[in-house]
Amino acid sequence: MSEPLRTADFDFDLPEGLIAQEPARPRDAARMLVVAREGLRDGGVRDLPGLLRPGDVMVVNDTKVIPARLHARRGEARIEVMLNRSEGGGIWHALVRNARRLRAGDVIAVEGAEACTAKVLEAPEGGAVRLDFGPDPGPLAAALDQAGEVPLPPYIARPDGPRAADREDYQTIFAARPGAVAAPTASLHFTPALLDAISAKGVARATVTLHVGAGTFLPMRAEDPRAHQLHAEWGEVTEDAAATINAARAAGGRILAIGTTALRLLESAAAEDGGVLPFRGLTDLFLLPGHRFRTVDLLMTNFHLPKSTLFMLVCAFSGTARMKAAYAHAIAQRYRFYSYGDASLLERAA
Repeated sequence: MSEPLRTADFDFDLPEGLIAQEPARPRDAARMLVVAREGLRDGGVRDLPGLLRPGDVMVVNDTKVIPARLHARRGEARIEVMLNRSEGGGIWHALVRNARRLRAGDVIAVEGAEACTAKVLEAPEGGAVRLDFGPDPGPLAAALDQAGEVPLPPYIARPDGPRAADREDYQTIFAARPGAVAAPTASLHFTPALLDAISAKGVARATVTLHVGAGTFLPMRAEDPRAHQLHAEWGEVTEDAAATINAARAAGGRILAIGTTALRLLESAAAEDGGVLPFRGLTDLFLLPGHRFRTVDLLMTNFHLPKSTLFMLVCAFSGTARMKAAYAHAIAQRYRFYSYGDASLLERAA
């Protein structure tokens, strides 16, 4: 019988002053807390190469953030649209504010790019809706370029909207495949110099894709986390990436996931023996304490929100007691939290 879980058990007090409002400069100057089985060690992101071994594999997510927040109108009603996931053929799953103002068949026009319109395919449900922008991708692409906003998390204060610098700051060095509405933030710490140092150590790199959806910002409302449903996100593990990972594991190398997105995707593609299978499609895998991790030995990730699905994930990976102690230490030592904040390097619980 599974142990009872309560969302309240994953709560902690975080001083508002520790919520990072901009990234470290340069990116690899951020601090990094090493959470090992034998204890905690304070350090920096630039220490990462020295913590890896020849034959290890670093798995990164090459998703690229799109300016997915649009302001639209249906007549006089204003609607805020957060594109969440492309379903192909011009159809998008989206999260909307003022969803109660929309009905199936309504047509909305994007402010600042009125040539771009979308038809509401069904009545919104739970703030989510499917929008048909038409088969020609040109008008939507132009609207995103002209009027789209970088969908920064709500805890990054931008009263006047995202700054020009955010378009670059909120994009990782690995970004290549457009489709995410949130950055895989552990990857924000990497620089060319850091990548060169990791390669010089004899560490290989495998690239996967998980387009992070808007659901990552949604709060946990259920008292029992198992009642929470994640929005599905599109991901791909290619045959080449799977082969690189499996060869390293067979040779005794360790697998380091850069970010919870890479970890979730690898676990979605896991074989029973701990190998990784090629994967292409949707995943809504929710990793909670009690999950048996098969694919990853180390996880680099930022510090996450209280009572969030991602704090629950790191507790599942390294142990709830260990992660609560690590977060208490990080707060006492004034690490910077969340998307633009510092990093942690976690060993998987034995």
